[in-house]
Amino acid sequence: MSDTYHGKTASAVPDPRKAECFVFTSCNYDPSQGEARLCYRFDDGPELVERIVFPHAPWPPEASRQAAFRRALEILHLLAGISYYKAGFSPRIRVESTSLGASMERFLHELYVQGLGEYGYVNGLDVASRIRFPSADAGAAPSPHELVLPERALVAMGGGKDSLVGLELMRGAGVEVLPCCVGQSELIAQTVKAAGLPLLQIRRELAPELGAMNRAGAWNGHVPVTAINSAILLCASILYGFRYIVFSNERSSDEATLVGPDGSAINHQYSKSSAFEGAFREVIASEVSPDLEYFSVLRPFAELGVVKRFSALDRFHSVYSSCNRNFHLDGPRLEGRWCMDCPKCRFAALCLALFMDPPEVAAIMGGDLLDDPGQEEGFRALCRLGRDKPFECVGEAGESRAALRELGHRDEWAEHAVVRALLPELASVETPALDELLRPSVRHFLPESLAARLDLGGYSDEGG
Repeated sequence: MSDTYHGKTASAVPDPRKAECFVFTSCNYDPSQGEARLCYRFDDGPELVERIVFPHAPWPPEASRQAAFRRALEILHLLAGISYYKAGFSPRIRVESTSLGASMERFLHELYVQGLGEYGYVNGLDVASRIRFPSADAGAAPSPHELVLPERALVAMGGGKDSLVGLELMRGAGVEVLPCCVGQSELIAQTVKAAGLPLLQIRRELAPELGAMNRAGAWNGHVPVTAINSAILLCASILYGFRYIVFSNERSSDEATLVGPDGSAINHQYSKSSAFEGAFREVIASEVSPDLEYFSVLRPFAELGVVKRFSALDRFHSVYSSCNRNFHLDGPRLEGRWCMDCPKCRFAALCLALFMDPPEVAAIMGGDLLDDPGQEEGFRALCRLGRDKPFECVGEAGESRAALRELGHRDEWAEHAVVRALLPELASVETPALDELLRPSVRHFLPESLAARLDLGGYSDEGG
């Protein structure tokens, strides 16, 4: 069998579901090309090689930065492997590229179990009992390195509201910023252009055999992409010289998407959660450098609070999109930024309506989902009104309920079909107060010196 993936021809590959062992074989970096190679295999099968290209990346002259980068690359190798491991779901894992200390073994186990929770649920696989990384090698954990880096921020960009609000918060704090994305999305490029800034686009090229495996029926499903991108930006921060690695994940991502039959929480957004953020920060500080700061600048906010801020950033309204159907590793489909029939589009419509009138929302999205009776079931799922919350990056069910209840009391929205149909159902469920949802939280991982300069609106630095 041969197939084409990312423009390359894949040789015949075995069925990874029959493999007994998934192997992390090696990782290396070519400074002259700015290219990292992450290598894996199933049993003794063909090597699967992923390439990450850091454009125009200088090779740091300091030995400490070189050593820190090599460890960051090993961590990226371990995290990116989840994209390949899930194709076979092998009962054994072997790591040949590095030794694992006890803390790294625990971190990887939690990431793979939680990050593949949705994958396991959808495919009927018991992930928790299968994932077994090699026993920790006593004393294997490397020592962190002292780094001297300027106070500037590498800011992860999507094409949606969250990263734009995060970017503007960092700029408002007087921090030098460089927007960065993984992939070649023209949609992201357009949003950053509207911000008047350059964009660093890091290329991630998956092993061509993975596409062939997927099309031949390998196990497939959701993986924690934000975790992988976090590790890529960790490497980039060391190469390019940035102290801050900034994501824009809000507190709403901590809510479980659903609870499985065994009582375990399954969170589609695990790698956007504060649990992952805290764990990855510990890995960076203990094994790479305590002088790097990885954090989400939006952690104090719920989704509704983010949208409230975004509603005032009107220069971005015509170029952004929260619809994931526009995003691909190779680039976007730009014929219509909104598909108008997915959970992300519905949630965006519900949130925007709180801060804009119907014509303004329709101008952004190209239509009025809240006045479409055919969308009622989708909005019911967002509100958990007898339906499971969808496996998507959307806000808490309580936020959707609070927004819907508020719209029901506004003349310009109350007679819209979805609002009129679902409002009575809120009487039988718990709905939080809108004011509480809009109030910033004090739980965060923001560096203390930076938090005082950020315009968080009523926020006080009491958390940690």
